[in-house]
Amino acid sequence: MANLKELSKNPEVITGGHRLCAGCGAGVVIRQALIAAANKNVVVTSATGCMEVSTSVYPFTAWKIPFFHSAFENSAATASGIETAYRSLKKQGKLTDDIHFIAFGGDGGTYDIGLQSLSGAAERGHKMLYICYDNEAYMNTGIQRSSATPLGADTTTAPAGKIEQGKEQNRKNLTHIMIAHNIPYVAQTYLGNWNDFVTKVQKALEVDGPSFINILTPCRLGWAYKPEDTMNIGRLAMETCLWPAYEVERGVYKINIFPKEKKPVTEFLKLQGRFKHLFKPENAHILERIQKQVDDNWAILQRRAELGKTGVVA
Repeated sequence: MANLKELSKNPEVITGGHRLCAGCGAGVVIRQALIAAANKNVVVTSATGCMEVSTSVYPFTAWKIPFFHSAFENSAATASGIETAYRSLKKQGKLTDDIHFIAFGGDGGTYDIGLQSLSGAAERGHKMLYICYDNEAYMNTGIQRSSATPLGADTTTAPAGKIEQGKEQNRKNLTHIMIAHNIPYVAQTYLGNWNDFVTKVQKALEVDGPSFINILTPCRLGWAYKPEDTMNIGRLAMETCLWPAYEVERGVYKINIFPKEKKPVTEFLKLQGRFKHLFKPENAHILERIQKQVDDNWAILQRRAELGKTGVVA
């Protein structure tokens, strides 16, 4: 587990005063990930998205470490290219320092547009950590649906109205897709538990090969909730088992956190304006469908983790 006392000694490598929204989860993801890595030499790449446009508006930057902004679709390819050049220079004796590489991307630049470059980097075995801050839509460009958008969510391209009730398709399970690449370390976590996330970042950076962390990152604009509810909503995703915290190390599953009491998924949904239409009587069947999916997925995960005999209760 991460040591808070030791972490507090690490320097901040991203400044305050960036342009992310009040209550934005992405800023917290950046800060916690970089504090976890602050005692290492780190190079960061970032896909175009909320994180990039808010922290590196030319000629300004919030980054105090080497930062490379790439296009929407190729954060992983950029990081893998830099990592390859680094290995070559180190082999030639031109570099001696150990350098770690972190690529960031939102769900649009990871689940959809950037999936092929992420898959390629994982298949080639580059020593890098990819962190997806998953806010479940293309928030930077107008809250359009992505393949990470959950069933029933209201977005600008899958709106809730008289004909449709938000997105009609299920979300893609990118964590499982990355597990299928047989890379050394894959983890899933949520905003609202710094220790779980920071511990996973530290573990991922020590892996000899590719690693991937998918962190559910509430967006107060696209999800339509009060800015002060960001952490609570993140925790409710875990407590309802909609978004479990688990890791897979070389094919071995471990559930990291078990809710003391498994709450109904409506506790998570009712705090967000993007789901308000689901609470109309005529849409009760959609809520039932979502709850069944959550229950089924949680049962499958527990079986994969030997019926939940590992982990801790939180």
